[in-house]
Amino acid sequence: MDAGTPTTLLEAVRYFSDPNRCLAFMKNIRWPDGIVRCPICGSDKVGFLANQYRWQCNFRHPRRQFSAKVGTIFEDSPLGLDKWLPVVWLLTNCKNGISSYEVARDIDVTQKTAWFMLSRVRLAMQAGSFWGKLEGEIEADETFIGGLARNMHKDKKAKITGTGGSGKEIVMGLLERETGQVRVKHVANQRRRTLQAEIHDNVQPGSEIFTDALLSYEGLEPDFIHGFVDHAEQYVNGRVHTNGLENFWSLLKRTLKGTYISVEPFHLFRYLDEQSFRYNNRKTTDADRFRQALSQTTGKRLTYKHLTGKNETKPPVLS
Repeated sequence: MDAGTPTTLLEAVRYFSDPNRCLAFMKNIRWPDGIVRCPICGSDKVGFLANQYRWQCNFRHPRRQFSAKVGTIFEDSPLGLDKWLPVVWLLTNCKNGISSYEVARDIDVTQKTAWFMLSRVRLAMQAGSFWGKLEGEIEADETFIGGLARNMHKDKKAKITGTGGSGKEIVMGLLERETGQVRVKHVANQRRRTLQAEIHDNVQPGSEIFTDALLSYEGLEPDFIHGFVDHAEQYVNGRVHTNGLENFWSLLKRTLKGTYISVEPFHLFRYLDEQSFRYNNRKTTDADRFRQALSQTTGKRLTYKHLTGKNETKPPVLS
């Protein structure tokens, strides 16, 4: 079975319409050394059941039989890889994301199913804890995510007090200039303790930190070399600017406002993972981004109950 990688969406749809190719491709992604191992006990003493497209472990234990989806974000999904893999392709390569309504129409599933699928793929796109600390020249900035007050219903608008970011969610970002890698996180506030904790957790001491004139960034020295620019006066002062992150913010907001329209704060981090994945892999090919996302599907599970929240009193806004 050929385990090659399609290079366009049309090729992906055609290629993965064959279940044998889907199986070969996922086998190559999950077990690149060619040795299939039982996800329950880890044994490589397994036999292939060709008529069921799955394997069976030679040792007796619960769930001896397993498919290529077991132990991945695809586990327990009744949908075949012929639908899953094109969806992964779409989300990893559509620059402004893709709506669950569009996915539902394209692969003939319900909108709720499509939203659940996209959320699982976003989990695979999550960077995880294997990243080391950023170093060198680092830009740090934050932005507000939320609708414009003039577009809100009058009842919701009446609850907003203050100006600027009042009533909006705050996202902090760090960008390493040399590699162009960005890390973003949904934070509770703009206080010094919050923002500087993120910098200390993610940036190597001794690095240069470039920020705006927000007072919360004062006191980074002597752990870091801190330079800032006051946006009331100028946006660039030599190497001191945050234009790299400003570019990322524009891409993020174009995706949230143009494609997803309405995102609950409870789910915002998932959309941040999605956008940062595409941004951090922007210099690779579509096929490489696709394979990278699939290589991160193992060991990650997301149930619908967890996705929607056990204590939710109302369903989330599906986008």
